[in-house]
Amino acid sequence: MTTNTAGSSARDYGKGMVHYIRKNVTYANNGTAVKVGTLPAGAQIIKPMSGVGINVAFNAGSTNVLDIGTSGTGDLYATDLALGTIGFVPIDEVVSNKMAADTDIYATVQLTGTTATAGDAEVIIAYAPNY
Repeated sequence: MTTNTAGSSARDYGKGMVHYIRKNVTYANNGTAVKVGTLPAGAQIIKPMSGVGINVAFNAGSTNVLDIGTSGTGDLYATDLALGTIGFVPIDEVVSNKMAADTDIYATVQLTGTTATAGDAEVIIAYAPNY
């Protein structure tokens, strides 16, 4: 039945299992808040499974870091995660509250010094929906 009411853009599979949102970022995203996805109201981020997987090390001359947060607080979940070495870096901020409403998650690459010519990573946010 059509309701003419816009649905949520949050990802919810309707099952009691771990969900995730994932977004690729590169050195070309420097300084831009990239939307990773939308968490549904009531979701709880699973800290050890969330973070950034670096596939190609970022190579700016001075700083190669990433923040993860919301539009209101860009580093709410992760502050200055190191992007200079291949591997997985988990989020580093305390995650103890449920999403009060559907919440957009953003990642911002911050590079300084000599201009980067390489860098590729996947931001992954694992969460448990509210069931």
